[in-house]
Amino acid sequence: MATVTVLSGPERRRRWASSEKASIVEESLRPGAVVTAVARRHDVHPNLLHHWRRQAKRALEGGQGLKFLPVAVTPAARPRPKAEGSIEIELAGSVRVRVDAAVDEAALGRVLRALGAVG
Repeated sequence: MATVTVLSGPERRRRWASSEKASIVEESLRPGAVVTAVARRHDVHPNLLHHWRRQAKRALEGGQGLKFLPVAVTPAARPRPKAEGSIEIELAGSVRVRVDAAVDEAALGRVLRALGAVG
């Protein structure tokens, strides 16, 4: 028979301590663990557990998920006319990203993260 937890008082949401969340997330990341089974065992909705896992991943990646890549400044092989405030980022291999001063920083961050994951 299933158990039901009744929350009394004005607060309708359960509050989870950081240590409890970390323990449940750690359990869900073990080899062979099934998120829905772990969530059921701890009486947590699987979507909430997935949310906690994403939060943990972001925290491990430095909060924003940005990674710093090595950069080398070298003279251009052939001079190109560049717009004022433009920048060219050369990643490993033949990957180059050119942006101007009007680039959306969030979009550039997503592009660099994606390229970092590929390389």
